[in-house]
Order: sequence, then structure tokens, then C-alpha cells
Amino acid sequence: MNIPFLSFDKTNDQIKTLTLEAIERCIDSKWYVLGNEVKEFESLYSTYNKVKFTIGVANGLDALHLSLLALEIKEGDEVIVPSNTYIASVLAVSYTGATPVFVEPDINTYNIDPDKIEEKITAKTKAILPVHLYGQACEMGKIMDIAQKHNLFVIEDNAQAHGAEFDGKITGSFGNINGTSFYPGKNLGALGDAGGITTDNEQLYTKCLSLRNYGSHKKYYNEVIGYNSRLDELQAAVLKVKLPFMAEWTNERIQIAAWYNEGLQGLAEIVLPATAPKASHVYHLYTIRTEKRDLLQQYLNQKGIGTLIHYPVPPHLQEAYKNLGYEEGDFPLAEKIAQTTLSLPLFIGMTQSQVEVVCQEIKSYFNA
Repeated sequence: MNIPFLSFDKTNDQIKTLTLEAIERCIDSKWYVLGNEVKEFESLYSTYNKVKFTIGVANGLDALHLSLLALEIKEGDEVIVPSNTYIASVLAVSYTGATPVFVEPDINTYNIDPDKIEEKITAKTKAILPVHLYGQACEMGKIMDIAQKHNLFVIEDNAQAHGAEFDGKITGSFGNINGTSFYPGKNLGALGDAGGITTDNEQLYTKCLSLRNYGSHKKYYNEVIGYNSRLDELQAAVLKVKLPFMAEWTNERIQIAAWYNEGLQGLAEIVLPATAPKASHVYHLYTIRTEKRDLLQQYLNQKGIGTLIHYPVPPHLQEAYKNLGYEEGDFPLAEKIAQTTLSLPLFIGMTQSQVEVVCQEIKSYFNA
């Protein structure tokens, strides 16, 4: 049985007719940039994410970058970020001229460890940027308390966790302002690059409307040096089609993860995903950890089972950040995660029998 890491077959089948109708509606409207599709999606996503405002932008990296700019994060400032994250979370900080300050994760949840944040706070610290990694909500209660205590901004990176919650509150609604991605592979994905900013702050909302559109609220009048980062009408129309399916698709992801948990339970050679108290997990990824990661991946590949490594090189060891002066061993937990994690197939439409095949092959590898 060939089992891909990711498949869009079921989701595309579910939404194809509605999507083609939405695209036709866009074509017929003859308004292709910042029209009704974007406005309506922003309103619908605000309702879904329980915030007052959503600003549609070109991609998730821009969402974080513009959010930081709206908070006036600049050169000389420091922003706390997890040492275990996708590079976009760090790049957004660098784009402002500020310095990313890494904090190690909780080895069980892979999210930033709130108990290690305060020791990294200095007079230059302006913000904390937690990342809800793999689909699990960060421990936002502690993070928000620390931010309030030290008068810091919070910017959530919600790209992998649409619909996740901490203590009953949805991710992307805690921070002063938050960024998310609608890249095709995300739990809520467009048919190309797309992103969004969420906030309850009207002043930040107004700033971001200008920043995404050349620094302009009125055509040809530019108040600030802005960017061209606008969610386009076609992607907004597709996202409008997909949004009503989110509850169904999230439940399916959770069910697939439960099948994995059952099928891999008791296998001493691997560590299964763990969820923090009060947090929920929407399983953008189902990631295990094993000291024999590379050999297991090769074995599964030979059996026709797709896997991915998220992420093989932590940010502090990337060539792009050699100027920060970090060396191997400086963030041992992030490095351990990079060396041992493997993401297993998980996609809408994946069957229990497919999960059982993956589990059986993993067991066969270790039994051999």
C-alpha cells in the first residue's frame, strides 16, 4: 500500500464544485484586489477565531512581519522566540531589525517552555512570539502572565494551529496581534500563498490595513513606508469555501491521531505526542520522536510510506543566523528535537486501515 505523507484528494473532492463557483464569481465581479471576497473572508474568519478584526495578507511570514511593525518593534529591540520552530517565526523578527532571543521548548510538547522565558528577558525585550507548533496550543496562561508582568507585547504564530484552544480560548486570540498562514498544507489552506493577521485592537488593525497596502489608506496618499502584501480575491474566495468545513476536518485529524496513539502505544523505541494540561491539539502534524529517526524514515520510504522531518536544522544553527554566534550545543533540546522527530502521514481522508499499515511497519522495523 502506497501511503503519501499528504493528500488533498478528499478535501478537493469535497470543495471542487463550490470552489469553481467561487472562482467564477470572482471573475464575473471584475474586482480582483481587495474586494468583497477579502472583506467577507476577513469578517468570517474574525467570527471563527473570536476576534474583532482580521487583515488578509499575502502569506504567513508577512502576517508576522507586519504585526511586529504595527507594534513598532525595531532595531535595538529583542523578541523572544522558541528555539524549536520553522524559520519564518525568526525571519519576521529579523525583518524589523530586532534581535531574536531563543528560548528552549518543553521536550514533551515541543512548544516554548514558559518557565524558561523570564530568564531571557532584558531591558531590550519588547515582545514574546510563541508558536503553536504542530497544532498544539502553547501554554498561553503563563505566557500572558509573564507578558503582563514585564509589560511586553505578545504576537502568536498561529500558522499550524487553526482552531486549537488553551483553557477554552482559541489560539490567535490571546496576543496583542497575531499572524497565521493559509499555505495550502495548513489545516485551513488556500490554493497558493495566503496569510492573515488577527487582533482585537482597532489601532493595530488600522495600522496593518495601511502596511499591507503600500502604507496607504487612500489611493496615492501614503502615510508610512508600507508593503504590497494583500490577500487576493481568488484565495479569499477559496478560504471562504473551506472555512465551514473546519470543524469536520479538525475532528477527523484528531481521530487519525487517536488511531496512531492506539496503534503505537507501548512501543518503547518511540515517543508519542504529548499534550499539555488545558491545551488542545488539532494535529497539523503527527510527530513522533526516536533515536533511530533517519533509519526509520528510510525503511518507511522503502515500504511506500511518506514522512517528513519538521525541522532538520534548528534556527540558531542555520547559515542565515551564523552572525548571532551560536554553536552546536547551545540549545540542546531544540537540537535533540531536530535530530529525532519524524512526522507521519496525516491528511483528511486518511483511513484507519492506512494508519494501521503505518503502525505495523513501524513495529516491524523495531522488532527486526
